[in-house]
Amino acid sequence: MNKLDAAMSGSASGSSKKSGSYLARQKAKKAGGVVTEEDLRKKAVITPTDVTKLSKMTKDYLCRLEDNSYGIEFTRFRIRDMGTGTMLFEVGKPPGGGGGGGSAEDTPTDDDPNAGRYVRYEFPPQFLKLRQIGATVEFVVGDKPVEKFRMIERHYFRDQLLKSFDFEFGFCIPGSTNTCEHIYEFPQLSDEQVQEMIDHPFETASDSFYFVNDKLIMQNKAFYSYKSGHE
Repeated sequence: MNKLDAAMSGSASGSSKKSGSYLARQKAKKAGGVVTEEDLRKKAVITPTDVTKLSKMTKDYLCRLEDNSYGIEFTRFRIRDMGTGTMLFEVGKPPGGGGGGGSAEDTPTDDDPNAGRYVRYEFPPQFLKLRQIGATVEFVVGDKPVEKFRMIERHYFRDQLLKSFDFEFGFCIPGSTNTCEHIYEFPQLSDEQVQEMIDHPFETASDSFYFVNDKLIMQNKAFYSYKSGHE
């Protein structure tokens, strides 16, 4: 997994580095390696390849709520440490039992048109020391078959990509309830990088993109804090 770069500074050398990064992104964009959120908004269909070319978190959502015409709804989520088998976190819809040190807070209000599309997670600092976790999701689908259901999840710290995960759910029959566990390999971060993430809660975030037949139909966001009181 990619390591984080050193923290940006306000010095002249930091400005030079930022300028160099900008030129590199522009060069990569011309070569077809990077796209912007604005680029994708011009497309009629957004594909898995498209979102893997994003260089930072999207500011908004790349699809509408009504694009999920398949009635896909996530009903339960849990995380376990693959090394010990310990359950670290569990939440259901409606909210279910807690896990062993994490918590989630739905930030939207009833007036928010994107209610249910983003969440804030709070984990203890030692969560960042894990090497591998298993994330199990339970979801239901509506009255249409779902073919080639796929998720691409991209994790960032301060808009710098940590790693991109790509998981296949496969085919889901109409009206079914489905459970799937995906394995996440954690990044190899230095002590300084870990401390930066602890000291800046909710600046670590992820975009989750969901596709059916290689067409974007759902997008969720999550924001992470590693500063909870569980030491």
